[in-house]
Amino acid sequence: MGTPFIAGIAIAAAALAGRYGIQAWQAFKARPPKPRIRKFYDGGFQPTMNKREAALILGIRENAPPDKVKEAHRRVMVANHPDAGGSHYLASKINEAKDVMLGKIKGGGSPF
Repeated sequence: MGTPFIAGIAIAAAALAGRYGIQAWQAFKARPPKPRIRKFYDGGFQPTMNKREAALILGIRENAPPDKVKEAHRRVMVANHPDAGGSHYLASKINEAKDVMLGKIKGGGSPF
């Protein structure tokens, strides 16, 4: 007498779990797609640019090879060039970032 009762409870539990699973799957499919937007660096520029900040500006790793640095510089400058409506300040910061990444830091604090 106890065996058919336990079997009925098991079938009912499986049916409820299946119903819940189908509802959860339909809710998952019906949700709006989440846009995959790249998170940009929040914050301004530091007084003296370091390698970390230069890599963040160019969108590359700190230990990127020189050809990747030049490619990233070209890509970022195309989007922010002053002749194409970009900012002169941003263009100078992008150029400074390239110089820092390539090890061509100009001026070391001296005006001469």
